[in-house]
Amino acid sequence: MNSSIGEVMEVCLLAGKIMLQSGAEIYRIEDTMNRIARACAVSEPHSYVTVTGIFLTLRDPERGREQTRFLRIYERQIDLNKIAAVNQISRMLGERELTLKQAHEALMTIERSGFLYPLWLQIIAAAFASGFVCLAFGGTWLDFWPSVVTGGLGFLLYILINRRVAVKFFSEILAAFAVGLIAYLFYYYGIHYLNIILHSDKVIIGSVMPLVPGVLIMNAIRDLMAGDLVAGLARGTEAFLTALAIGTGVAVALAVLM
Repeated sequence: MNSSIGEVMEVCLLAGKIMLQSGAEIYRIEDTMNRIARACAVSEPHSYVTVTGIFLTLRDPERGREQTRFLRIYERQIDLNKIAAVNQISRMLGERELTLKQAHEALMTIERSGFLYPLWLQIIAAAFASGFVCLAFGGTWLDFWPSVVTGGLGFLLYILINRRVAVKFFSEILAAFAVGLIAYLFYYYGIHYLNIILHSDKVIIGSVMPLVPGVLIMNAIRDLMAGDLVAGLARGTEAFLTALAIGTGVAVALAVLM
């Protein structure tokens, strides 16, 4: 492909940025960036990705010297659909089904797009996932609907707070606190007004599941196994702090109410 080294770097960094912000593994990001560079006739690309930044070095075949760029990443979330879309673009670029300009436009479209599913559908999915997890951990059908309501409200609160607070651990603590509070209210009113015994512990376990960083834990393990020790330890620490925030929020709610 007859493209300048600057255009190639722009596409590589944009692909890496989208994947890193969407929760992709480090080795997958580096491999995708390198594949795009090689598809554009760059023989020896060098990429180094951390949890919060991307380094890329490419050799300019015309000038015979290397160019290096760094991109800082501030926001991260889980969006597997965007990761799959970027991988597909890199394959099409490697098979000459897309030009570099077309690949850049497609990546810009992916970056501007939102989640594959709307917010209301995410909340419903989180709510019913909470209910079925509650059943899986030994809860009864009487615990199912309280867990659905608690999990849905907790997940909604997490999203709303996360949009306003820069530190996501605060939103996780507050959402977990709300889960503990709502679960206890269901337990209290169920006993005193409806003569129904609810298992508040099962309701809480099911309701916090949408907040648990399952993908983050898995990516940390996969990064460690792939040899990306810095990224693996960083993501493992982030997952640990998230779990600590969830546990703290629930514990504070129960300590205040009981």
